Amino acid sequence: MTSDYDDLSVQYEEDGQVIVEQLDKVVLNKGLWTTVLFLYQERDRKTGEFGKPKAGLRRYQKVSGVFRKRDAINFSAKTAPAAVETLQKWFDLK
Repeated sequence: MTSDYDDLSVQYEEDGQVIVEQLDKVVLNKGLWTTVLFLYQERDRKTGEFGKPKAGLRRYQKVSGVFRKRDAINFSAKTAPAAVETLQKWFDLK
């Protein structure tokens, strides 16, 4: 766990091999409740190859000086366009 925004990550390794590779991140808001949007890819355990990029929203709560993950929402290439289209419509961004 970390107490610094810059150290929040979805990167994950097992036995020295990267299983989830973080490609990018954007901290959407900071504070006791922090929201981060990550771009990442997961390694297929059977083939060893990384899959297509995914996006994930993570909500962290700062407790006793360290961030703890509280919620996660993942988007794939299939689900992201519907979310983007809906947000654009709701906020009249087109």
